[in-house]
Amino acid sequence: MATSRLRWAGRLDMYRKIPTDLMEGSRRGSAFSYIAAFVMLMLFFLETKSYFSKTIVSDLALDVSDQDKIRVNFNITMMDLKCEYAVVDVVSVLGTEQNVTAHVNKWHVDAEGIRQRFQGRNRAQHDIELYDSSVTDSIEDLHENGIDAISLDEETFRLAIEQNEYVFVDFYANWCSHCRDLAPTWETLAEVMAIAAEHIADENQHKYTQEEYDHASKVELPVVIAKIDCVLHERFCMQQGIRAYPTLRLFVDGKRWQAGDYMKDRTVVSMVDYLREIEDYHKGELLKSDDPLKLASAEKAMKKRMGIEDGEDLDDEERAWADRVKRRKKRLHHSWVDEDHPGCQLSGHLMLDRVPGNFHIQARSAHHDIVPHMTNASHEVHLLTMGDPGAHRLIQTGRVFVPNEVKSKIDPMSGNVYINDNLHEAYHHYLKVIPTSIDGLKFGKREQVAYQIIQSSQLAYYDENVVPEAKFIFDLSPVAVSYRKKSRRWYDYITSVMAIVGGTFTVIGMMESSIRAVVSRKRNR
Repeated sequence: MATSRLRWAGRLDMYRKIPTDLMEGSRRGSAFSYIAAFVMLMLFFLETKSYFSKTIVSDLALDVSDQDKIRVNFNITMMDLKCEYAVVDVVSVLGTEQNVTAHVNKWHVDAEGIRQRFQGRNRAQHDIELYDSSVTDSIEDLHENGIDAISLDEETFRLAIEQNEYVFVDFYANWCSHCRDLAPTWETLAEVMAIAAEHIADENQHKYTQEEYDHASKVELPVVIAKIDCVLHERFCMQQGIRAYPTLRLFVDGKRWQAGDYMKDRTVVSMVDYLREIEDYHKGELLKSDDPLKLASAEKAMKKRMGIEDGEDLDDEERAWADRVKRRKKRLHHSWVDEDHPGCQLSGHLMLDRVPGNFHIQARSAHHDIVPHMTNASHEVHLLTMGDPGAHRLIQTGRVFVPNEVKSKIDPMSGNVYINDNLHEAYHHYLKVIPTSIDGLKFGKREQVAYQIIQSSQLAYYDENVVPEAKFIFDLSPVAVSYRKKSRRWYDYITSVMAIVGGTFTVIGMMESSIRAVVSRKRNR
């Protein structure tokens, strides 16, 4: 029994040898052998290279993140919006946050787009007194003894600033609630300044307090207190760059005061002290100034107040300087003034709910009513990404490999500029946010998630009474994408190598046999 089993095992031989004497060589067989060897070597090299390289494989799955917040990193420049008015609001289906102040910084940008000074963190706007609570009379009661705050139009405004050294103007609108609250205070300021300038104090008729009069009496030169209704004179207010109501603006020697509009408490005492400080500073600057243009402008203003006509008692040089001043003033009121159109760069990050919503940048003030048609929401996006900024840096620097089409969607809006050419319009950006897991994207042992953004920007149109805003609307995809590196198993490689050797040998052998059979048949004929 054992002998028969050994005899059967000896019969199993898959590699039987043919005697060399029975084998016949040929040139054709030799050529095909070289071809087979070359093909085997080439396929072996390619297969080995493929084995040691790794491929990127994408998978789709439902997003199962346990985080309730998502971070938005942004760096956006509003091209024609003051930092004092620029606020960031967040809106989602879970609630609304107005004027977000945490982790948001502001930088002033001049008319040429150059970042100037650090405005500070986006703190909540400081509270100021919007009107003088000590003024208890209504505007109608104050008008019984006459109107002291002079109403101006475009023509009378030009005459007022030419004939008076100091003109303090309230640009207002009759629909503005802050303007209506300020009206009695402004009228009282005009009355106390007029009485103090004449050094008359009638105990029975004035509507101001003794403290207000004492402060006003310290102002040596008269200040014209005026007001302009921007509803009636809309075009002129647009030329003056009025963006919010009320705007309290001081004009000195026919020019807007260099330090900007009045932004302090709107009480009579505070405004009078402000005028006195400006007057003291201005007089000191004139006394130590060597600029003949400034001196000529001051002399001209003085002569107008004294009733001296232009050209009287002036030599040729003084007359030339006076003409130059006149031309400069004319250009000032009829040309675009870059200083009136500053921008604001906002940068930082927001923590948003992982639900559909939006964040937007708009003009708003707790102390003013914003003029909708003067709000320009043109902006440039320097950076807008989702998630941890460290993950974004790893991807951009190439320390983590991702396909190029994914890399371009991490920050698709970088460098884009959105200009509004007309009034009552602004760009809205729709962002589809896709959570993306990338193999190797981690800090230490902490895995990071990147976010691809598919964006579409559309121009939105607003009603005339609505303030335009730069809006970024986001929606998280419920499906997450993951990218992972895939490498081959060692036994796959061995199998492929054996298939290459055996398959190449067999296929080339079949080709050689077929050619030999055809040639032999032709010879036999």
